[in-house]
Amino acid sequence: MAQRKSLSRNKKKCMRLSYTGLVIFTLIMMIPFLFVIMLSFKNNTDILMDPLSLPKSLDFTNYINAMETLNPFRLIGNTLLVAALTMAIEMVITFLSSVALTRMVFRKQKTQTFLYSFLLLGLAIPIYVLLFPIYRMTVLFGIKGSHLSLILPYIATSVSFNTLIFTGFLREFPSELEEAAIIDGCSLWQTIWKIMVPIVKPVLVTVFIFNVLYIWNEFPLAVTLISDEKMATISLGISMFKGRYTIDYGGIIAASLMIMTPQVIFYGFFQKYIIEGMTAGAVKG
Repeated sequence: MAQRKSLSRNKKKCMRLSYTGLVIFTLIMMIPFLFVIMLSFKNNTDILMDPLSLPKSLDFTNYINAMETLNPFRLIGNTLLVAALTMAIEMVITFLSSVALTRMVFRKQKTQTFLYSFLLLGLAIPIYVLLFPIYRMTVLFGIKGSHLSLILPYIATSVSFNTLIFTGFLREFPSELEEAAIIDGCSLWQTIWKIMVPIVKPVLVTVFIFNVLYIWNEFPLAVTLISDEKMATISLGISMFKGRYTIDYGGIIAASLMIMTPQVIFYGFFQKYIIEGMTAGAVKG
């Protein structure tokens, strides 16, 4: 009895230490975010000369300039348009290809292994290596400067990550459900959309969230392929504060904070779905 009480006390102590550690870690991770908020109320001189001091007053000039310069509603509209079209295509393509890789029977196992390895190869290629080939292809096809020039590369660069997540879960997908559906007279497409999709919904949501955040933050492709301000996305809009000889640091910080805040809210709201999706295939049975 005494031993059980001792174990219970030790467990409570460990829990308290764990929570304390998590709180401290959270506060440390919030320091950069709080530092950005503090800088957003300073002018350029104070940011450069005395960045660690507290702002003298809550001056919203940087935010006003950001709103006037960015035209945020147009930027958000462009970004959401690109994200919606990209997600509608890439989710279908990568999910179906992952189903084929994990649920279909290949005549040669080497073919399946080769296709899987080929699709994952993109994870090892930095986006900066692809900039020039993508630029040349968009010029060749006459789509440079349009939203299509972003949508196609976004679809292509998402294949590797999506395949990794989808195949990781589908490999643990119970084959008995498919067999039962086929015995009941379901076709291949009915089995996929009525049996598989509802079960893998947490994984679909996770992939959707990560890809939306990627498109929201993506800059190298946007700055390379888009030159018209009317076609600019969120990340590209921030660069408007940088001139040839001057940089509006306060405007950049305020604009970055305005763009960062919706992401934090979005991620916080869908956090449980991300965790469910990432751990869905981790436990077998």
